[in-house]
Amino acid sequence: MVRRAISLLLLVLSAGCSWLGGWFGGSDNAIPPAALKTIAQPVNVQQLWETRVGAGTEDQFIRLIPALADGRIYAASHDGTVMALDALSGQRLWEVNTRLPISGGVGLSGSELVLVGTDKGQVAALRQADGQEAWRATVSSEVLAPPRAASGIVVVRTGDGKFTGLDARSGERRWTYAHAMPALSLRGNAPPLLTRTLVIAGLDTGKLLVLSLDRGLPVTEKTIAPPRGRTEIERLIDIDSEPRAFGENLYLASYRGGVAALDMRSGNLLWNRELSSHAGLDVDAQHVYVSDETDAVLALDRRDGGTLWKQAELAGRRLSAPTASDDHVVVGDFEGYLHWLSKSDGRIVGRIRAAGKDIIAPPIAAGNTVFVYGKGGTLGAFRAGE
Repeated sequence: MVRRAISLLLLVLSAGCSWLGGWFGGSDNAIPPAALKTIAQPVNVQQLWETRVGAGTEDQFIRLIPALADGRIYAASHDGTVMALDALSGQRLWEVNTRLPISGGVGLSGSELVLVGTDKGQVAALRQADGQEAWRATVSSEVLAPPRAASGIVVVRTGDGKFTGLDARSGERRWTYAHAMPALSLRGNAPPLLTRTLVIAGLDTGKLLVLSLDRGLPVTEKTIAPPRGRTEIERLIDIDSEPRAFGENLYLASYRGGVAALDMRSGNLLWNRELSSHAGLDVDAQHVYVSDETDAVLALDRRDGGTLWKQAELAGRRLSAPTASDDHVVVGDFEGYLHWLSKSDGRIVGRIRAAGKDIIAPPIAAGNTVFVYGKGGTLGAFRAGE
């Protein structure tokens, strides 16, 4: 309980790279949010549709992320609302009130189930066709990351350091794996990445964990970002964003650790950049895009991690992880603005107020259409260009 209380405090204070100094002694050097500059010759940004999903996160310290599949988008709010919409038109297909305090979601199991978790350690599976509950299971602790599913198994990560494998048809527990927790960490968990046979997860200790999907047995554990310093605060390090796979490579971003690329076949580290990020990253065929702890957005060369461009005009605006659309890189900020950046040089080329509150969940891109969910419950679709 003490560790979790401290980790909650750390998230509240994490507005800049040196937020710990103002709390534990020394000056408060948090970066003030940059004023928004007028964009010369902006691209045309259109809002396609907008709706509300319950009360959003209700100012809870949680990150609820919609899920997009098969022309539908699924979203959930902390008050228990789960909704399915047509991604093209925004038409509401169904809406249910689970009456559960949802804190982790949304996950999908194939074309069958919508998965959410709660801060009371419950997991609910709803049918994608109509929102009816298929099953409900109990896990060991609060669920702060979207459940993930593959090969008939739902993997749930909980705040006490455990991973639980559930049968996707019944919710029956198949296995549980627990890893050692550090004394301090950022509040929140990154969802694991699943392949047909493996569970791949970044840990609060700066390590990469790989488990077998069928039995939850450890395959390997590799240090990506070793802690440094003498005190627990100095040694605070956390892989708190979702790993991204592209081709045979895996990409991870860690707080106070770095951005790293690994070969998934051999497990060998390809490169590692000393960049601190708690928001996360995205990847396309050529670049790795990351929002760092100062709220600069960087494009790195996917082959060697070299910096191709850096956009620092949004410093201190508490950016979401970047998302790569076909033509742009898109990030959200603490005032509900979406920003479109040029992939070629990082120039800000478009902007729209997409939500009334913070955008902390990474936008979701399908082609040049971007879906974004704000903390206040606003869900919308936007497109930049002609």
